[in-house]
Amino acid sequence: MKTYYKVILLTGFIAGSLDLTGAIISSTILNGKFPSKIFHYISSGVFGKEAFSGGNIMILWGLLFHYFIAYTFTFFYFWIYPKVGFLHINRIVSGILYGAFVWVIMNKIVVPLSHVTTGPFNITQAIVGMVVLMLMIGLPIAFNANKYYAVE
Repeated sequence: MKTYYKVILLTGFIAGSLDLTGAIISSTILNGKFPSKIFHYISSGVFGKEAFSGGNIMILWGLLFHYFIAYTFTFFYFWIYPKVGFLHINRIVSGILYGAFVWVIMNKIVVPLSHVTTGPFNITQAIVGMVVLMLMIGLPIAFNANKYYAVE
């Protein structure tokens, strides 16, 4: 039987990597931006506009922040899973709802509190972003939590 923290480490890495892949693909297609700009954008949440001229160190900070956020949401889901009964009913629905929850928290709380500069609301980008989080963050976390707690 896998330990709680090993499962969270693996799940957070999977979810963070899938989310990153989805973000790179959607950003490249929708905005024509290179992947490094995604990391500069993420690091600008802490470092502001200077992150865009910060070079490789800002890319590393962006990568670190990205995985920190993925692990935080992973840990939170594993923590609430035994306490919130409806999460056990259907892991697909729970994962999709959790991905939507992550999108709301990130876009309505975290990003506005950060130093990130945002443009006007774009419905296409919002929908794509939410779908990416539902599929790449919500579902893997929900499936692994369900599997972990089913064995325990």
